[in-house]
Amino acid sequence: MTRQAIQLGWLPRLLIQQTSSEGYGQIYVRVVNWLLLIVTVSLTIAFRKSENLAAAYGIAVSLTMLMTSVLLFIAMREIWGWSLLAAGSVAGFFLVVDTAFFLANLTKITEGGYVPLLLALLVYILMWTWHRGAAAVAVRMQEALVPVPEFLAKVAAEHIARVPGTAVFLTRSQKDTPSLMVWHVEHNRALHRQLFVLRVVILQVPWLTAKDRITVTEVAPDFWRAEARFGFMERPNIPELLSEGAAKGCTIDLHDVTYYVGHNIVLQRDDHRGLLTWQHELFTAMERNAAHVSDVFSLPSDQVVEIGRQISI
Repeated sequence: MTRQAIQLGWLPRLLIQQTSSEGYGQIYVRVVNWLLLIVTVSLTIAFRKSENLAAAYGIAVSLTMLMTSVLLFIAMREIWGWSLLAAGSVAGFFLVVDTAFFLANLTKITEGGYVPLLLALLVYILMWTWHRGAAAVAVRMQEALVPVPEFLAKVAAEHIARVPGTAVFLTRSQKDTPSLMVWHVEHNRALHRQLFVLRVVILQVPWLTAKDRITVTEVAPDFWRAEARFGFMERPNIPELLSEGAAKGCTIDLHDVTYYVGHNIVLQRDDHRGLLTWQHELFTAMERNAAHVSDVFSLPSDQVVEIGRQISI
């Protein structure tokens, strides 16, 4: 569940270790594992015996059943295409039963039922804050985009040195020249001869077939833009993906590739129209402790160049 939330943009990047070559779901997430340990030990010390956990357990189970019924209604409507009457009739039956159980357990909130509610609220705050912050960063990045013809014309007019090799820029933008490439040229006064802009998209499906994995478009001579798509149950591997791009007509030199990634230093806007102060502090803390892009996308560390940049949200 943690990996799926990360892939869908609701949690920061965390280092995930695959513990089995056969079972994809057998993974180890160090942060989550230690947090579960702390919470479990704390609950054991606080409640002392399992009988005292009955109220907390009842709230957790009844609320999970209620949420499952709501998700069942959504699945019947949006995935299976049921009519509103049919989906409402089936899900409504379960909702009536589950709501009754949940309301009956509300009387146990003061007896320990508040524990799962507080934990759920904490997880919700973390996920919602990260999602809002990441969306705000994406919006600010879009504002710094430059059209490709304008960027290449500026490179030629300023006689920017073009060096051999291929530069792969990872970006969130869907069009134009990514701001990461613009900043690279402004600070280093050089640019590779072959340019490959890659946007990674995580879809709300578990797996994708190889033919749907990547689309490549040549937007200018020796300038390609690609979109890589992965399911939320998959682990992106960019070096392997580039070979698929080469098979689709992209003539990049895979033997001389440099990957450029951005490192965001998030600042609060002067007009305070973005995130609330506490949300901004929480988001920046999660951003600082997120796993490195190289680990998430399986990039070779000796071929990665990281460019720092300040972004106000």
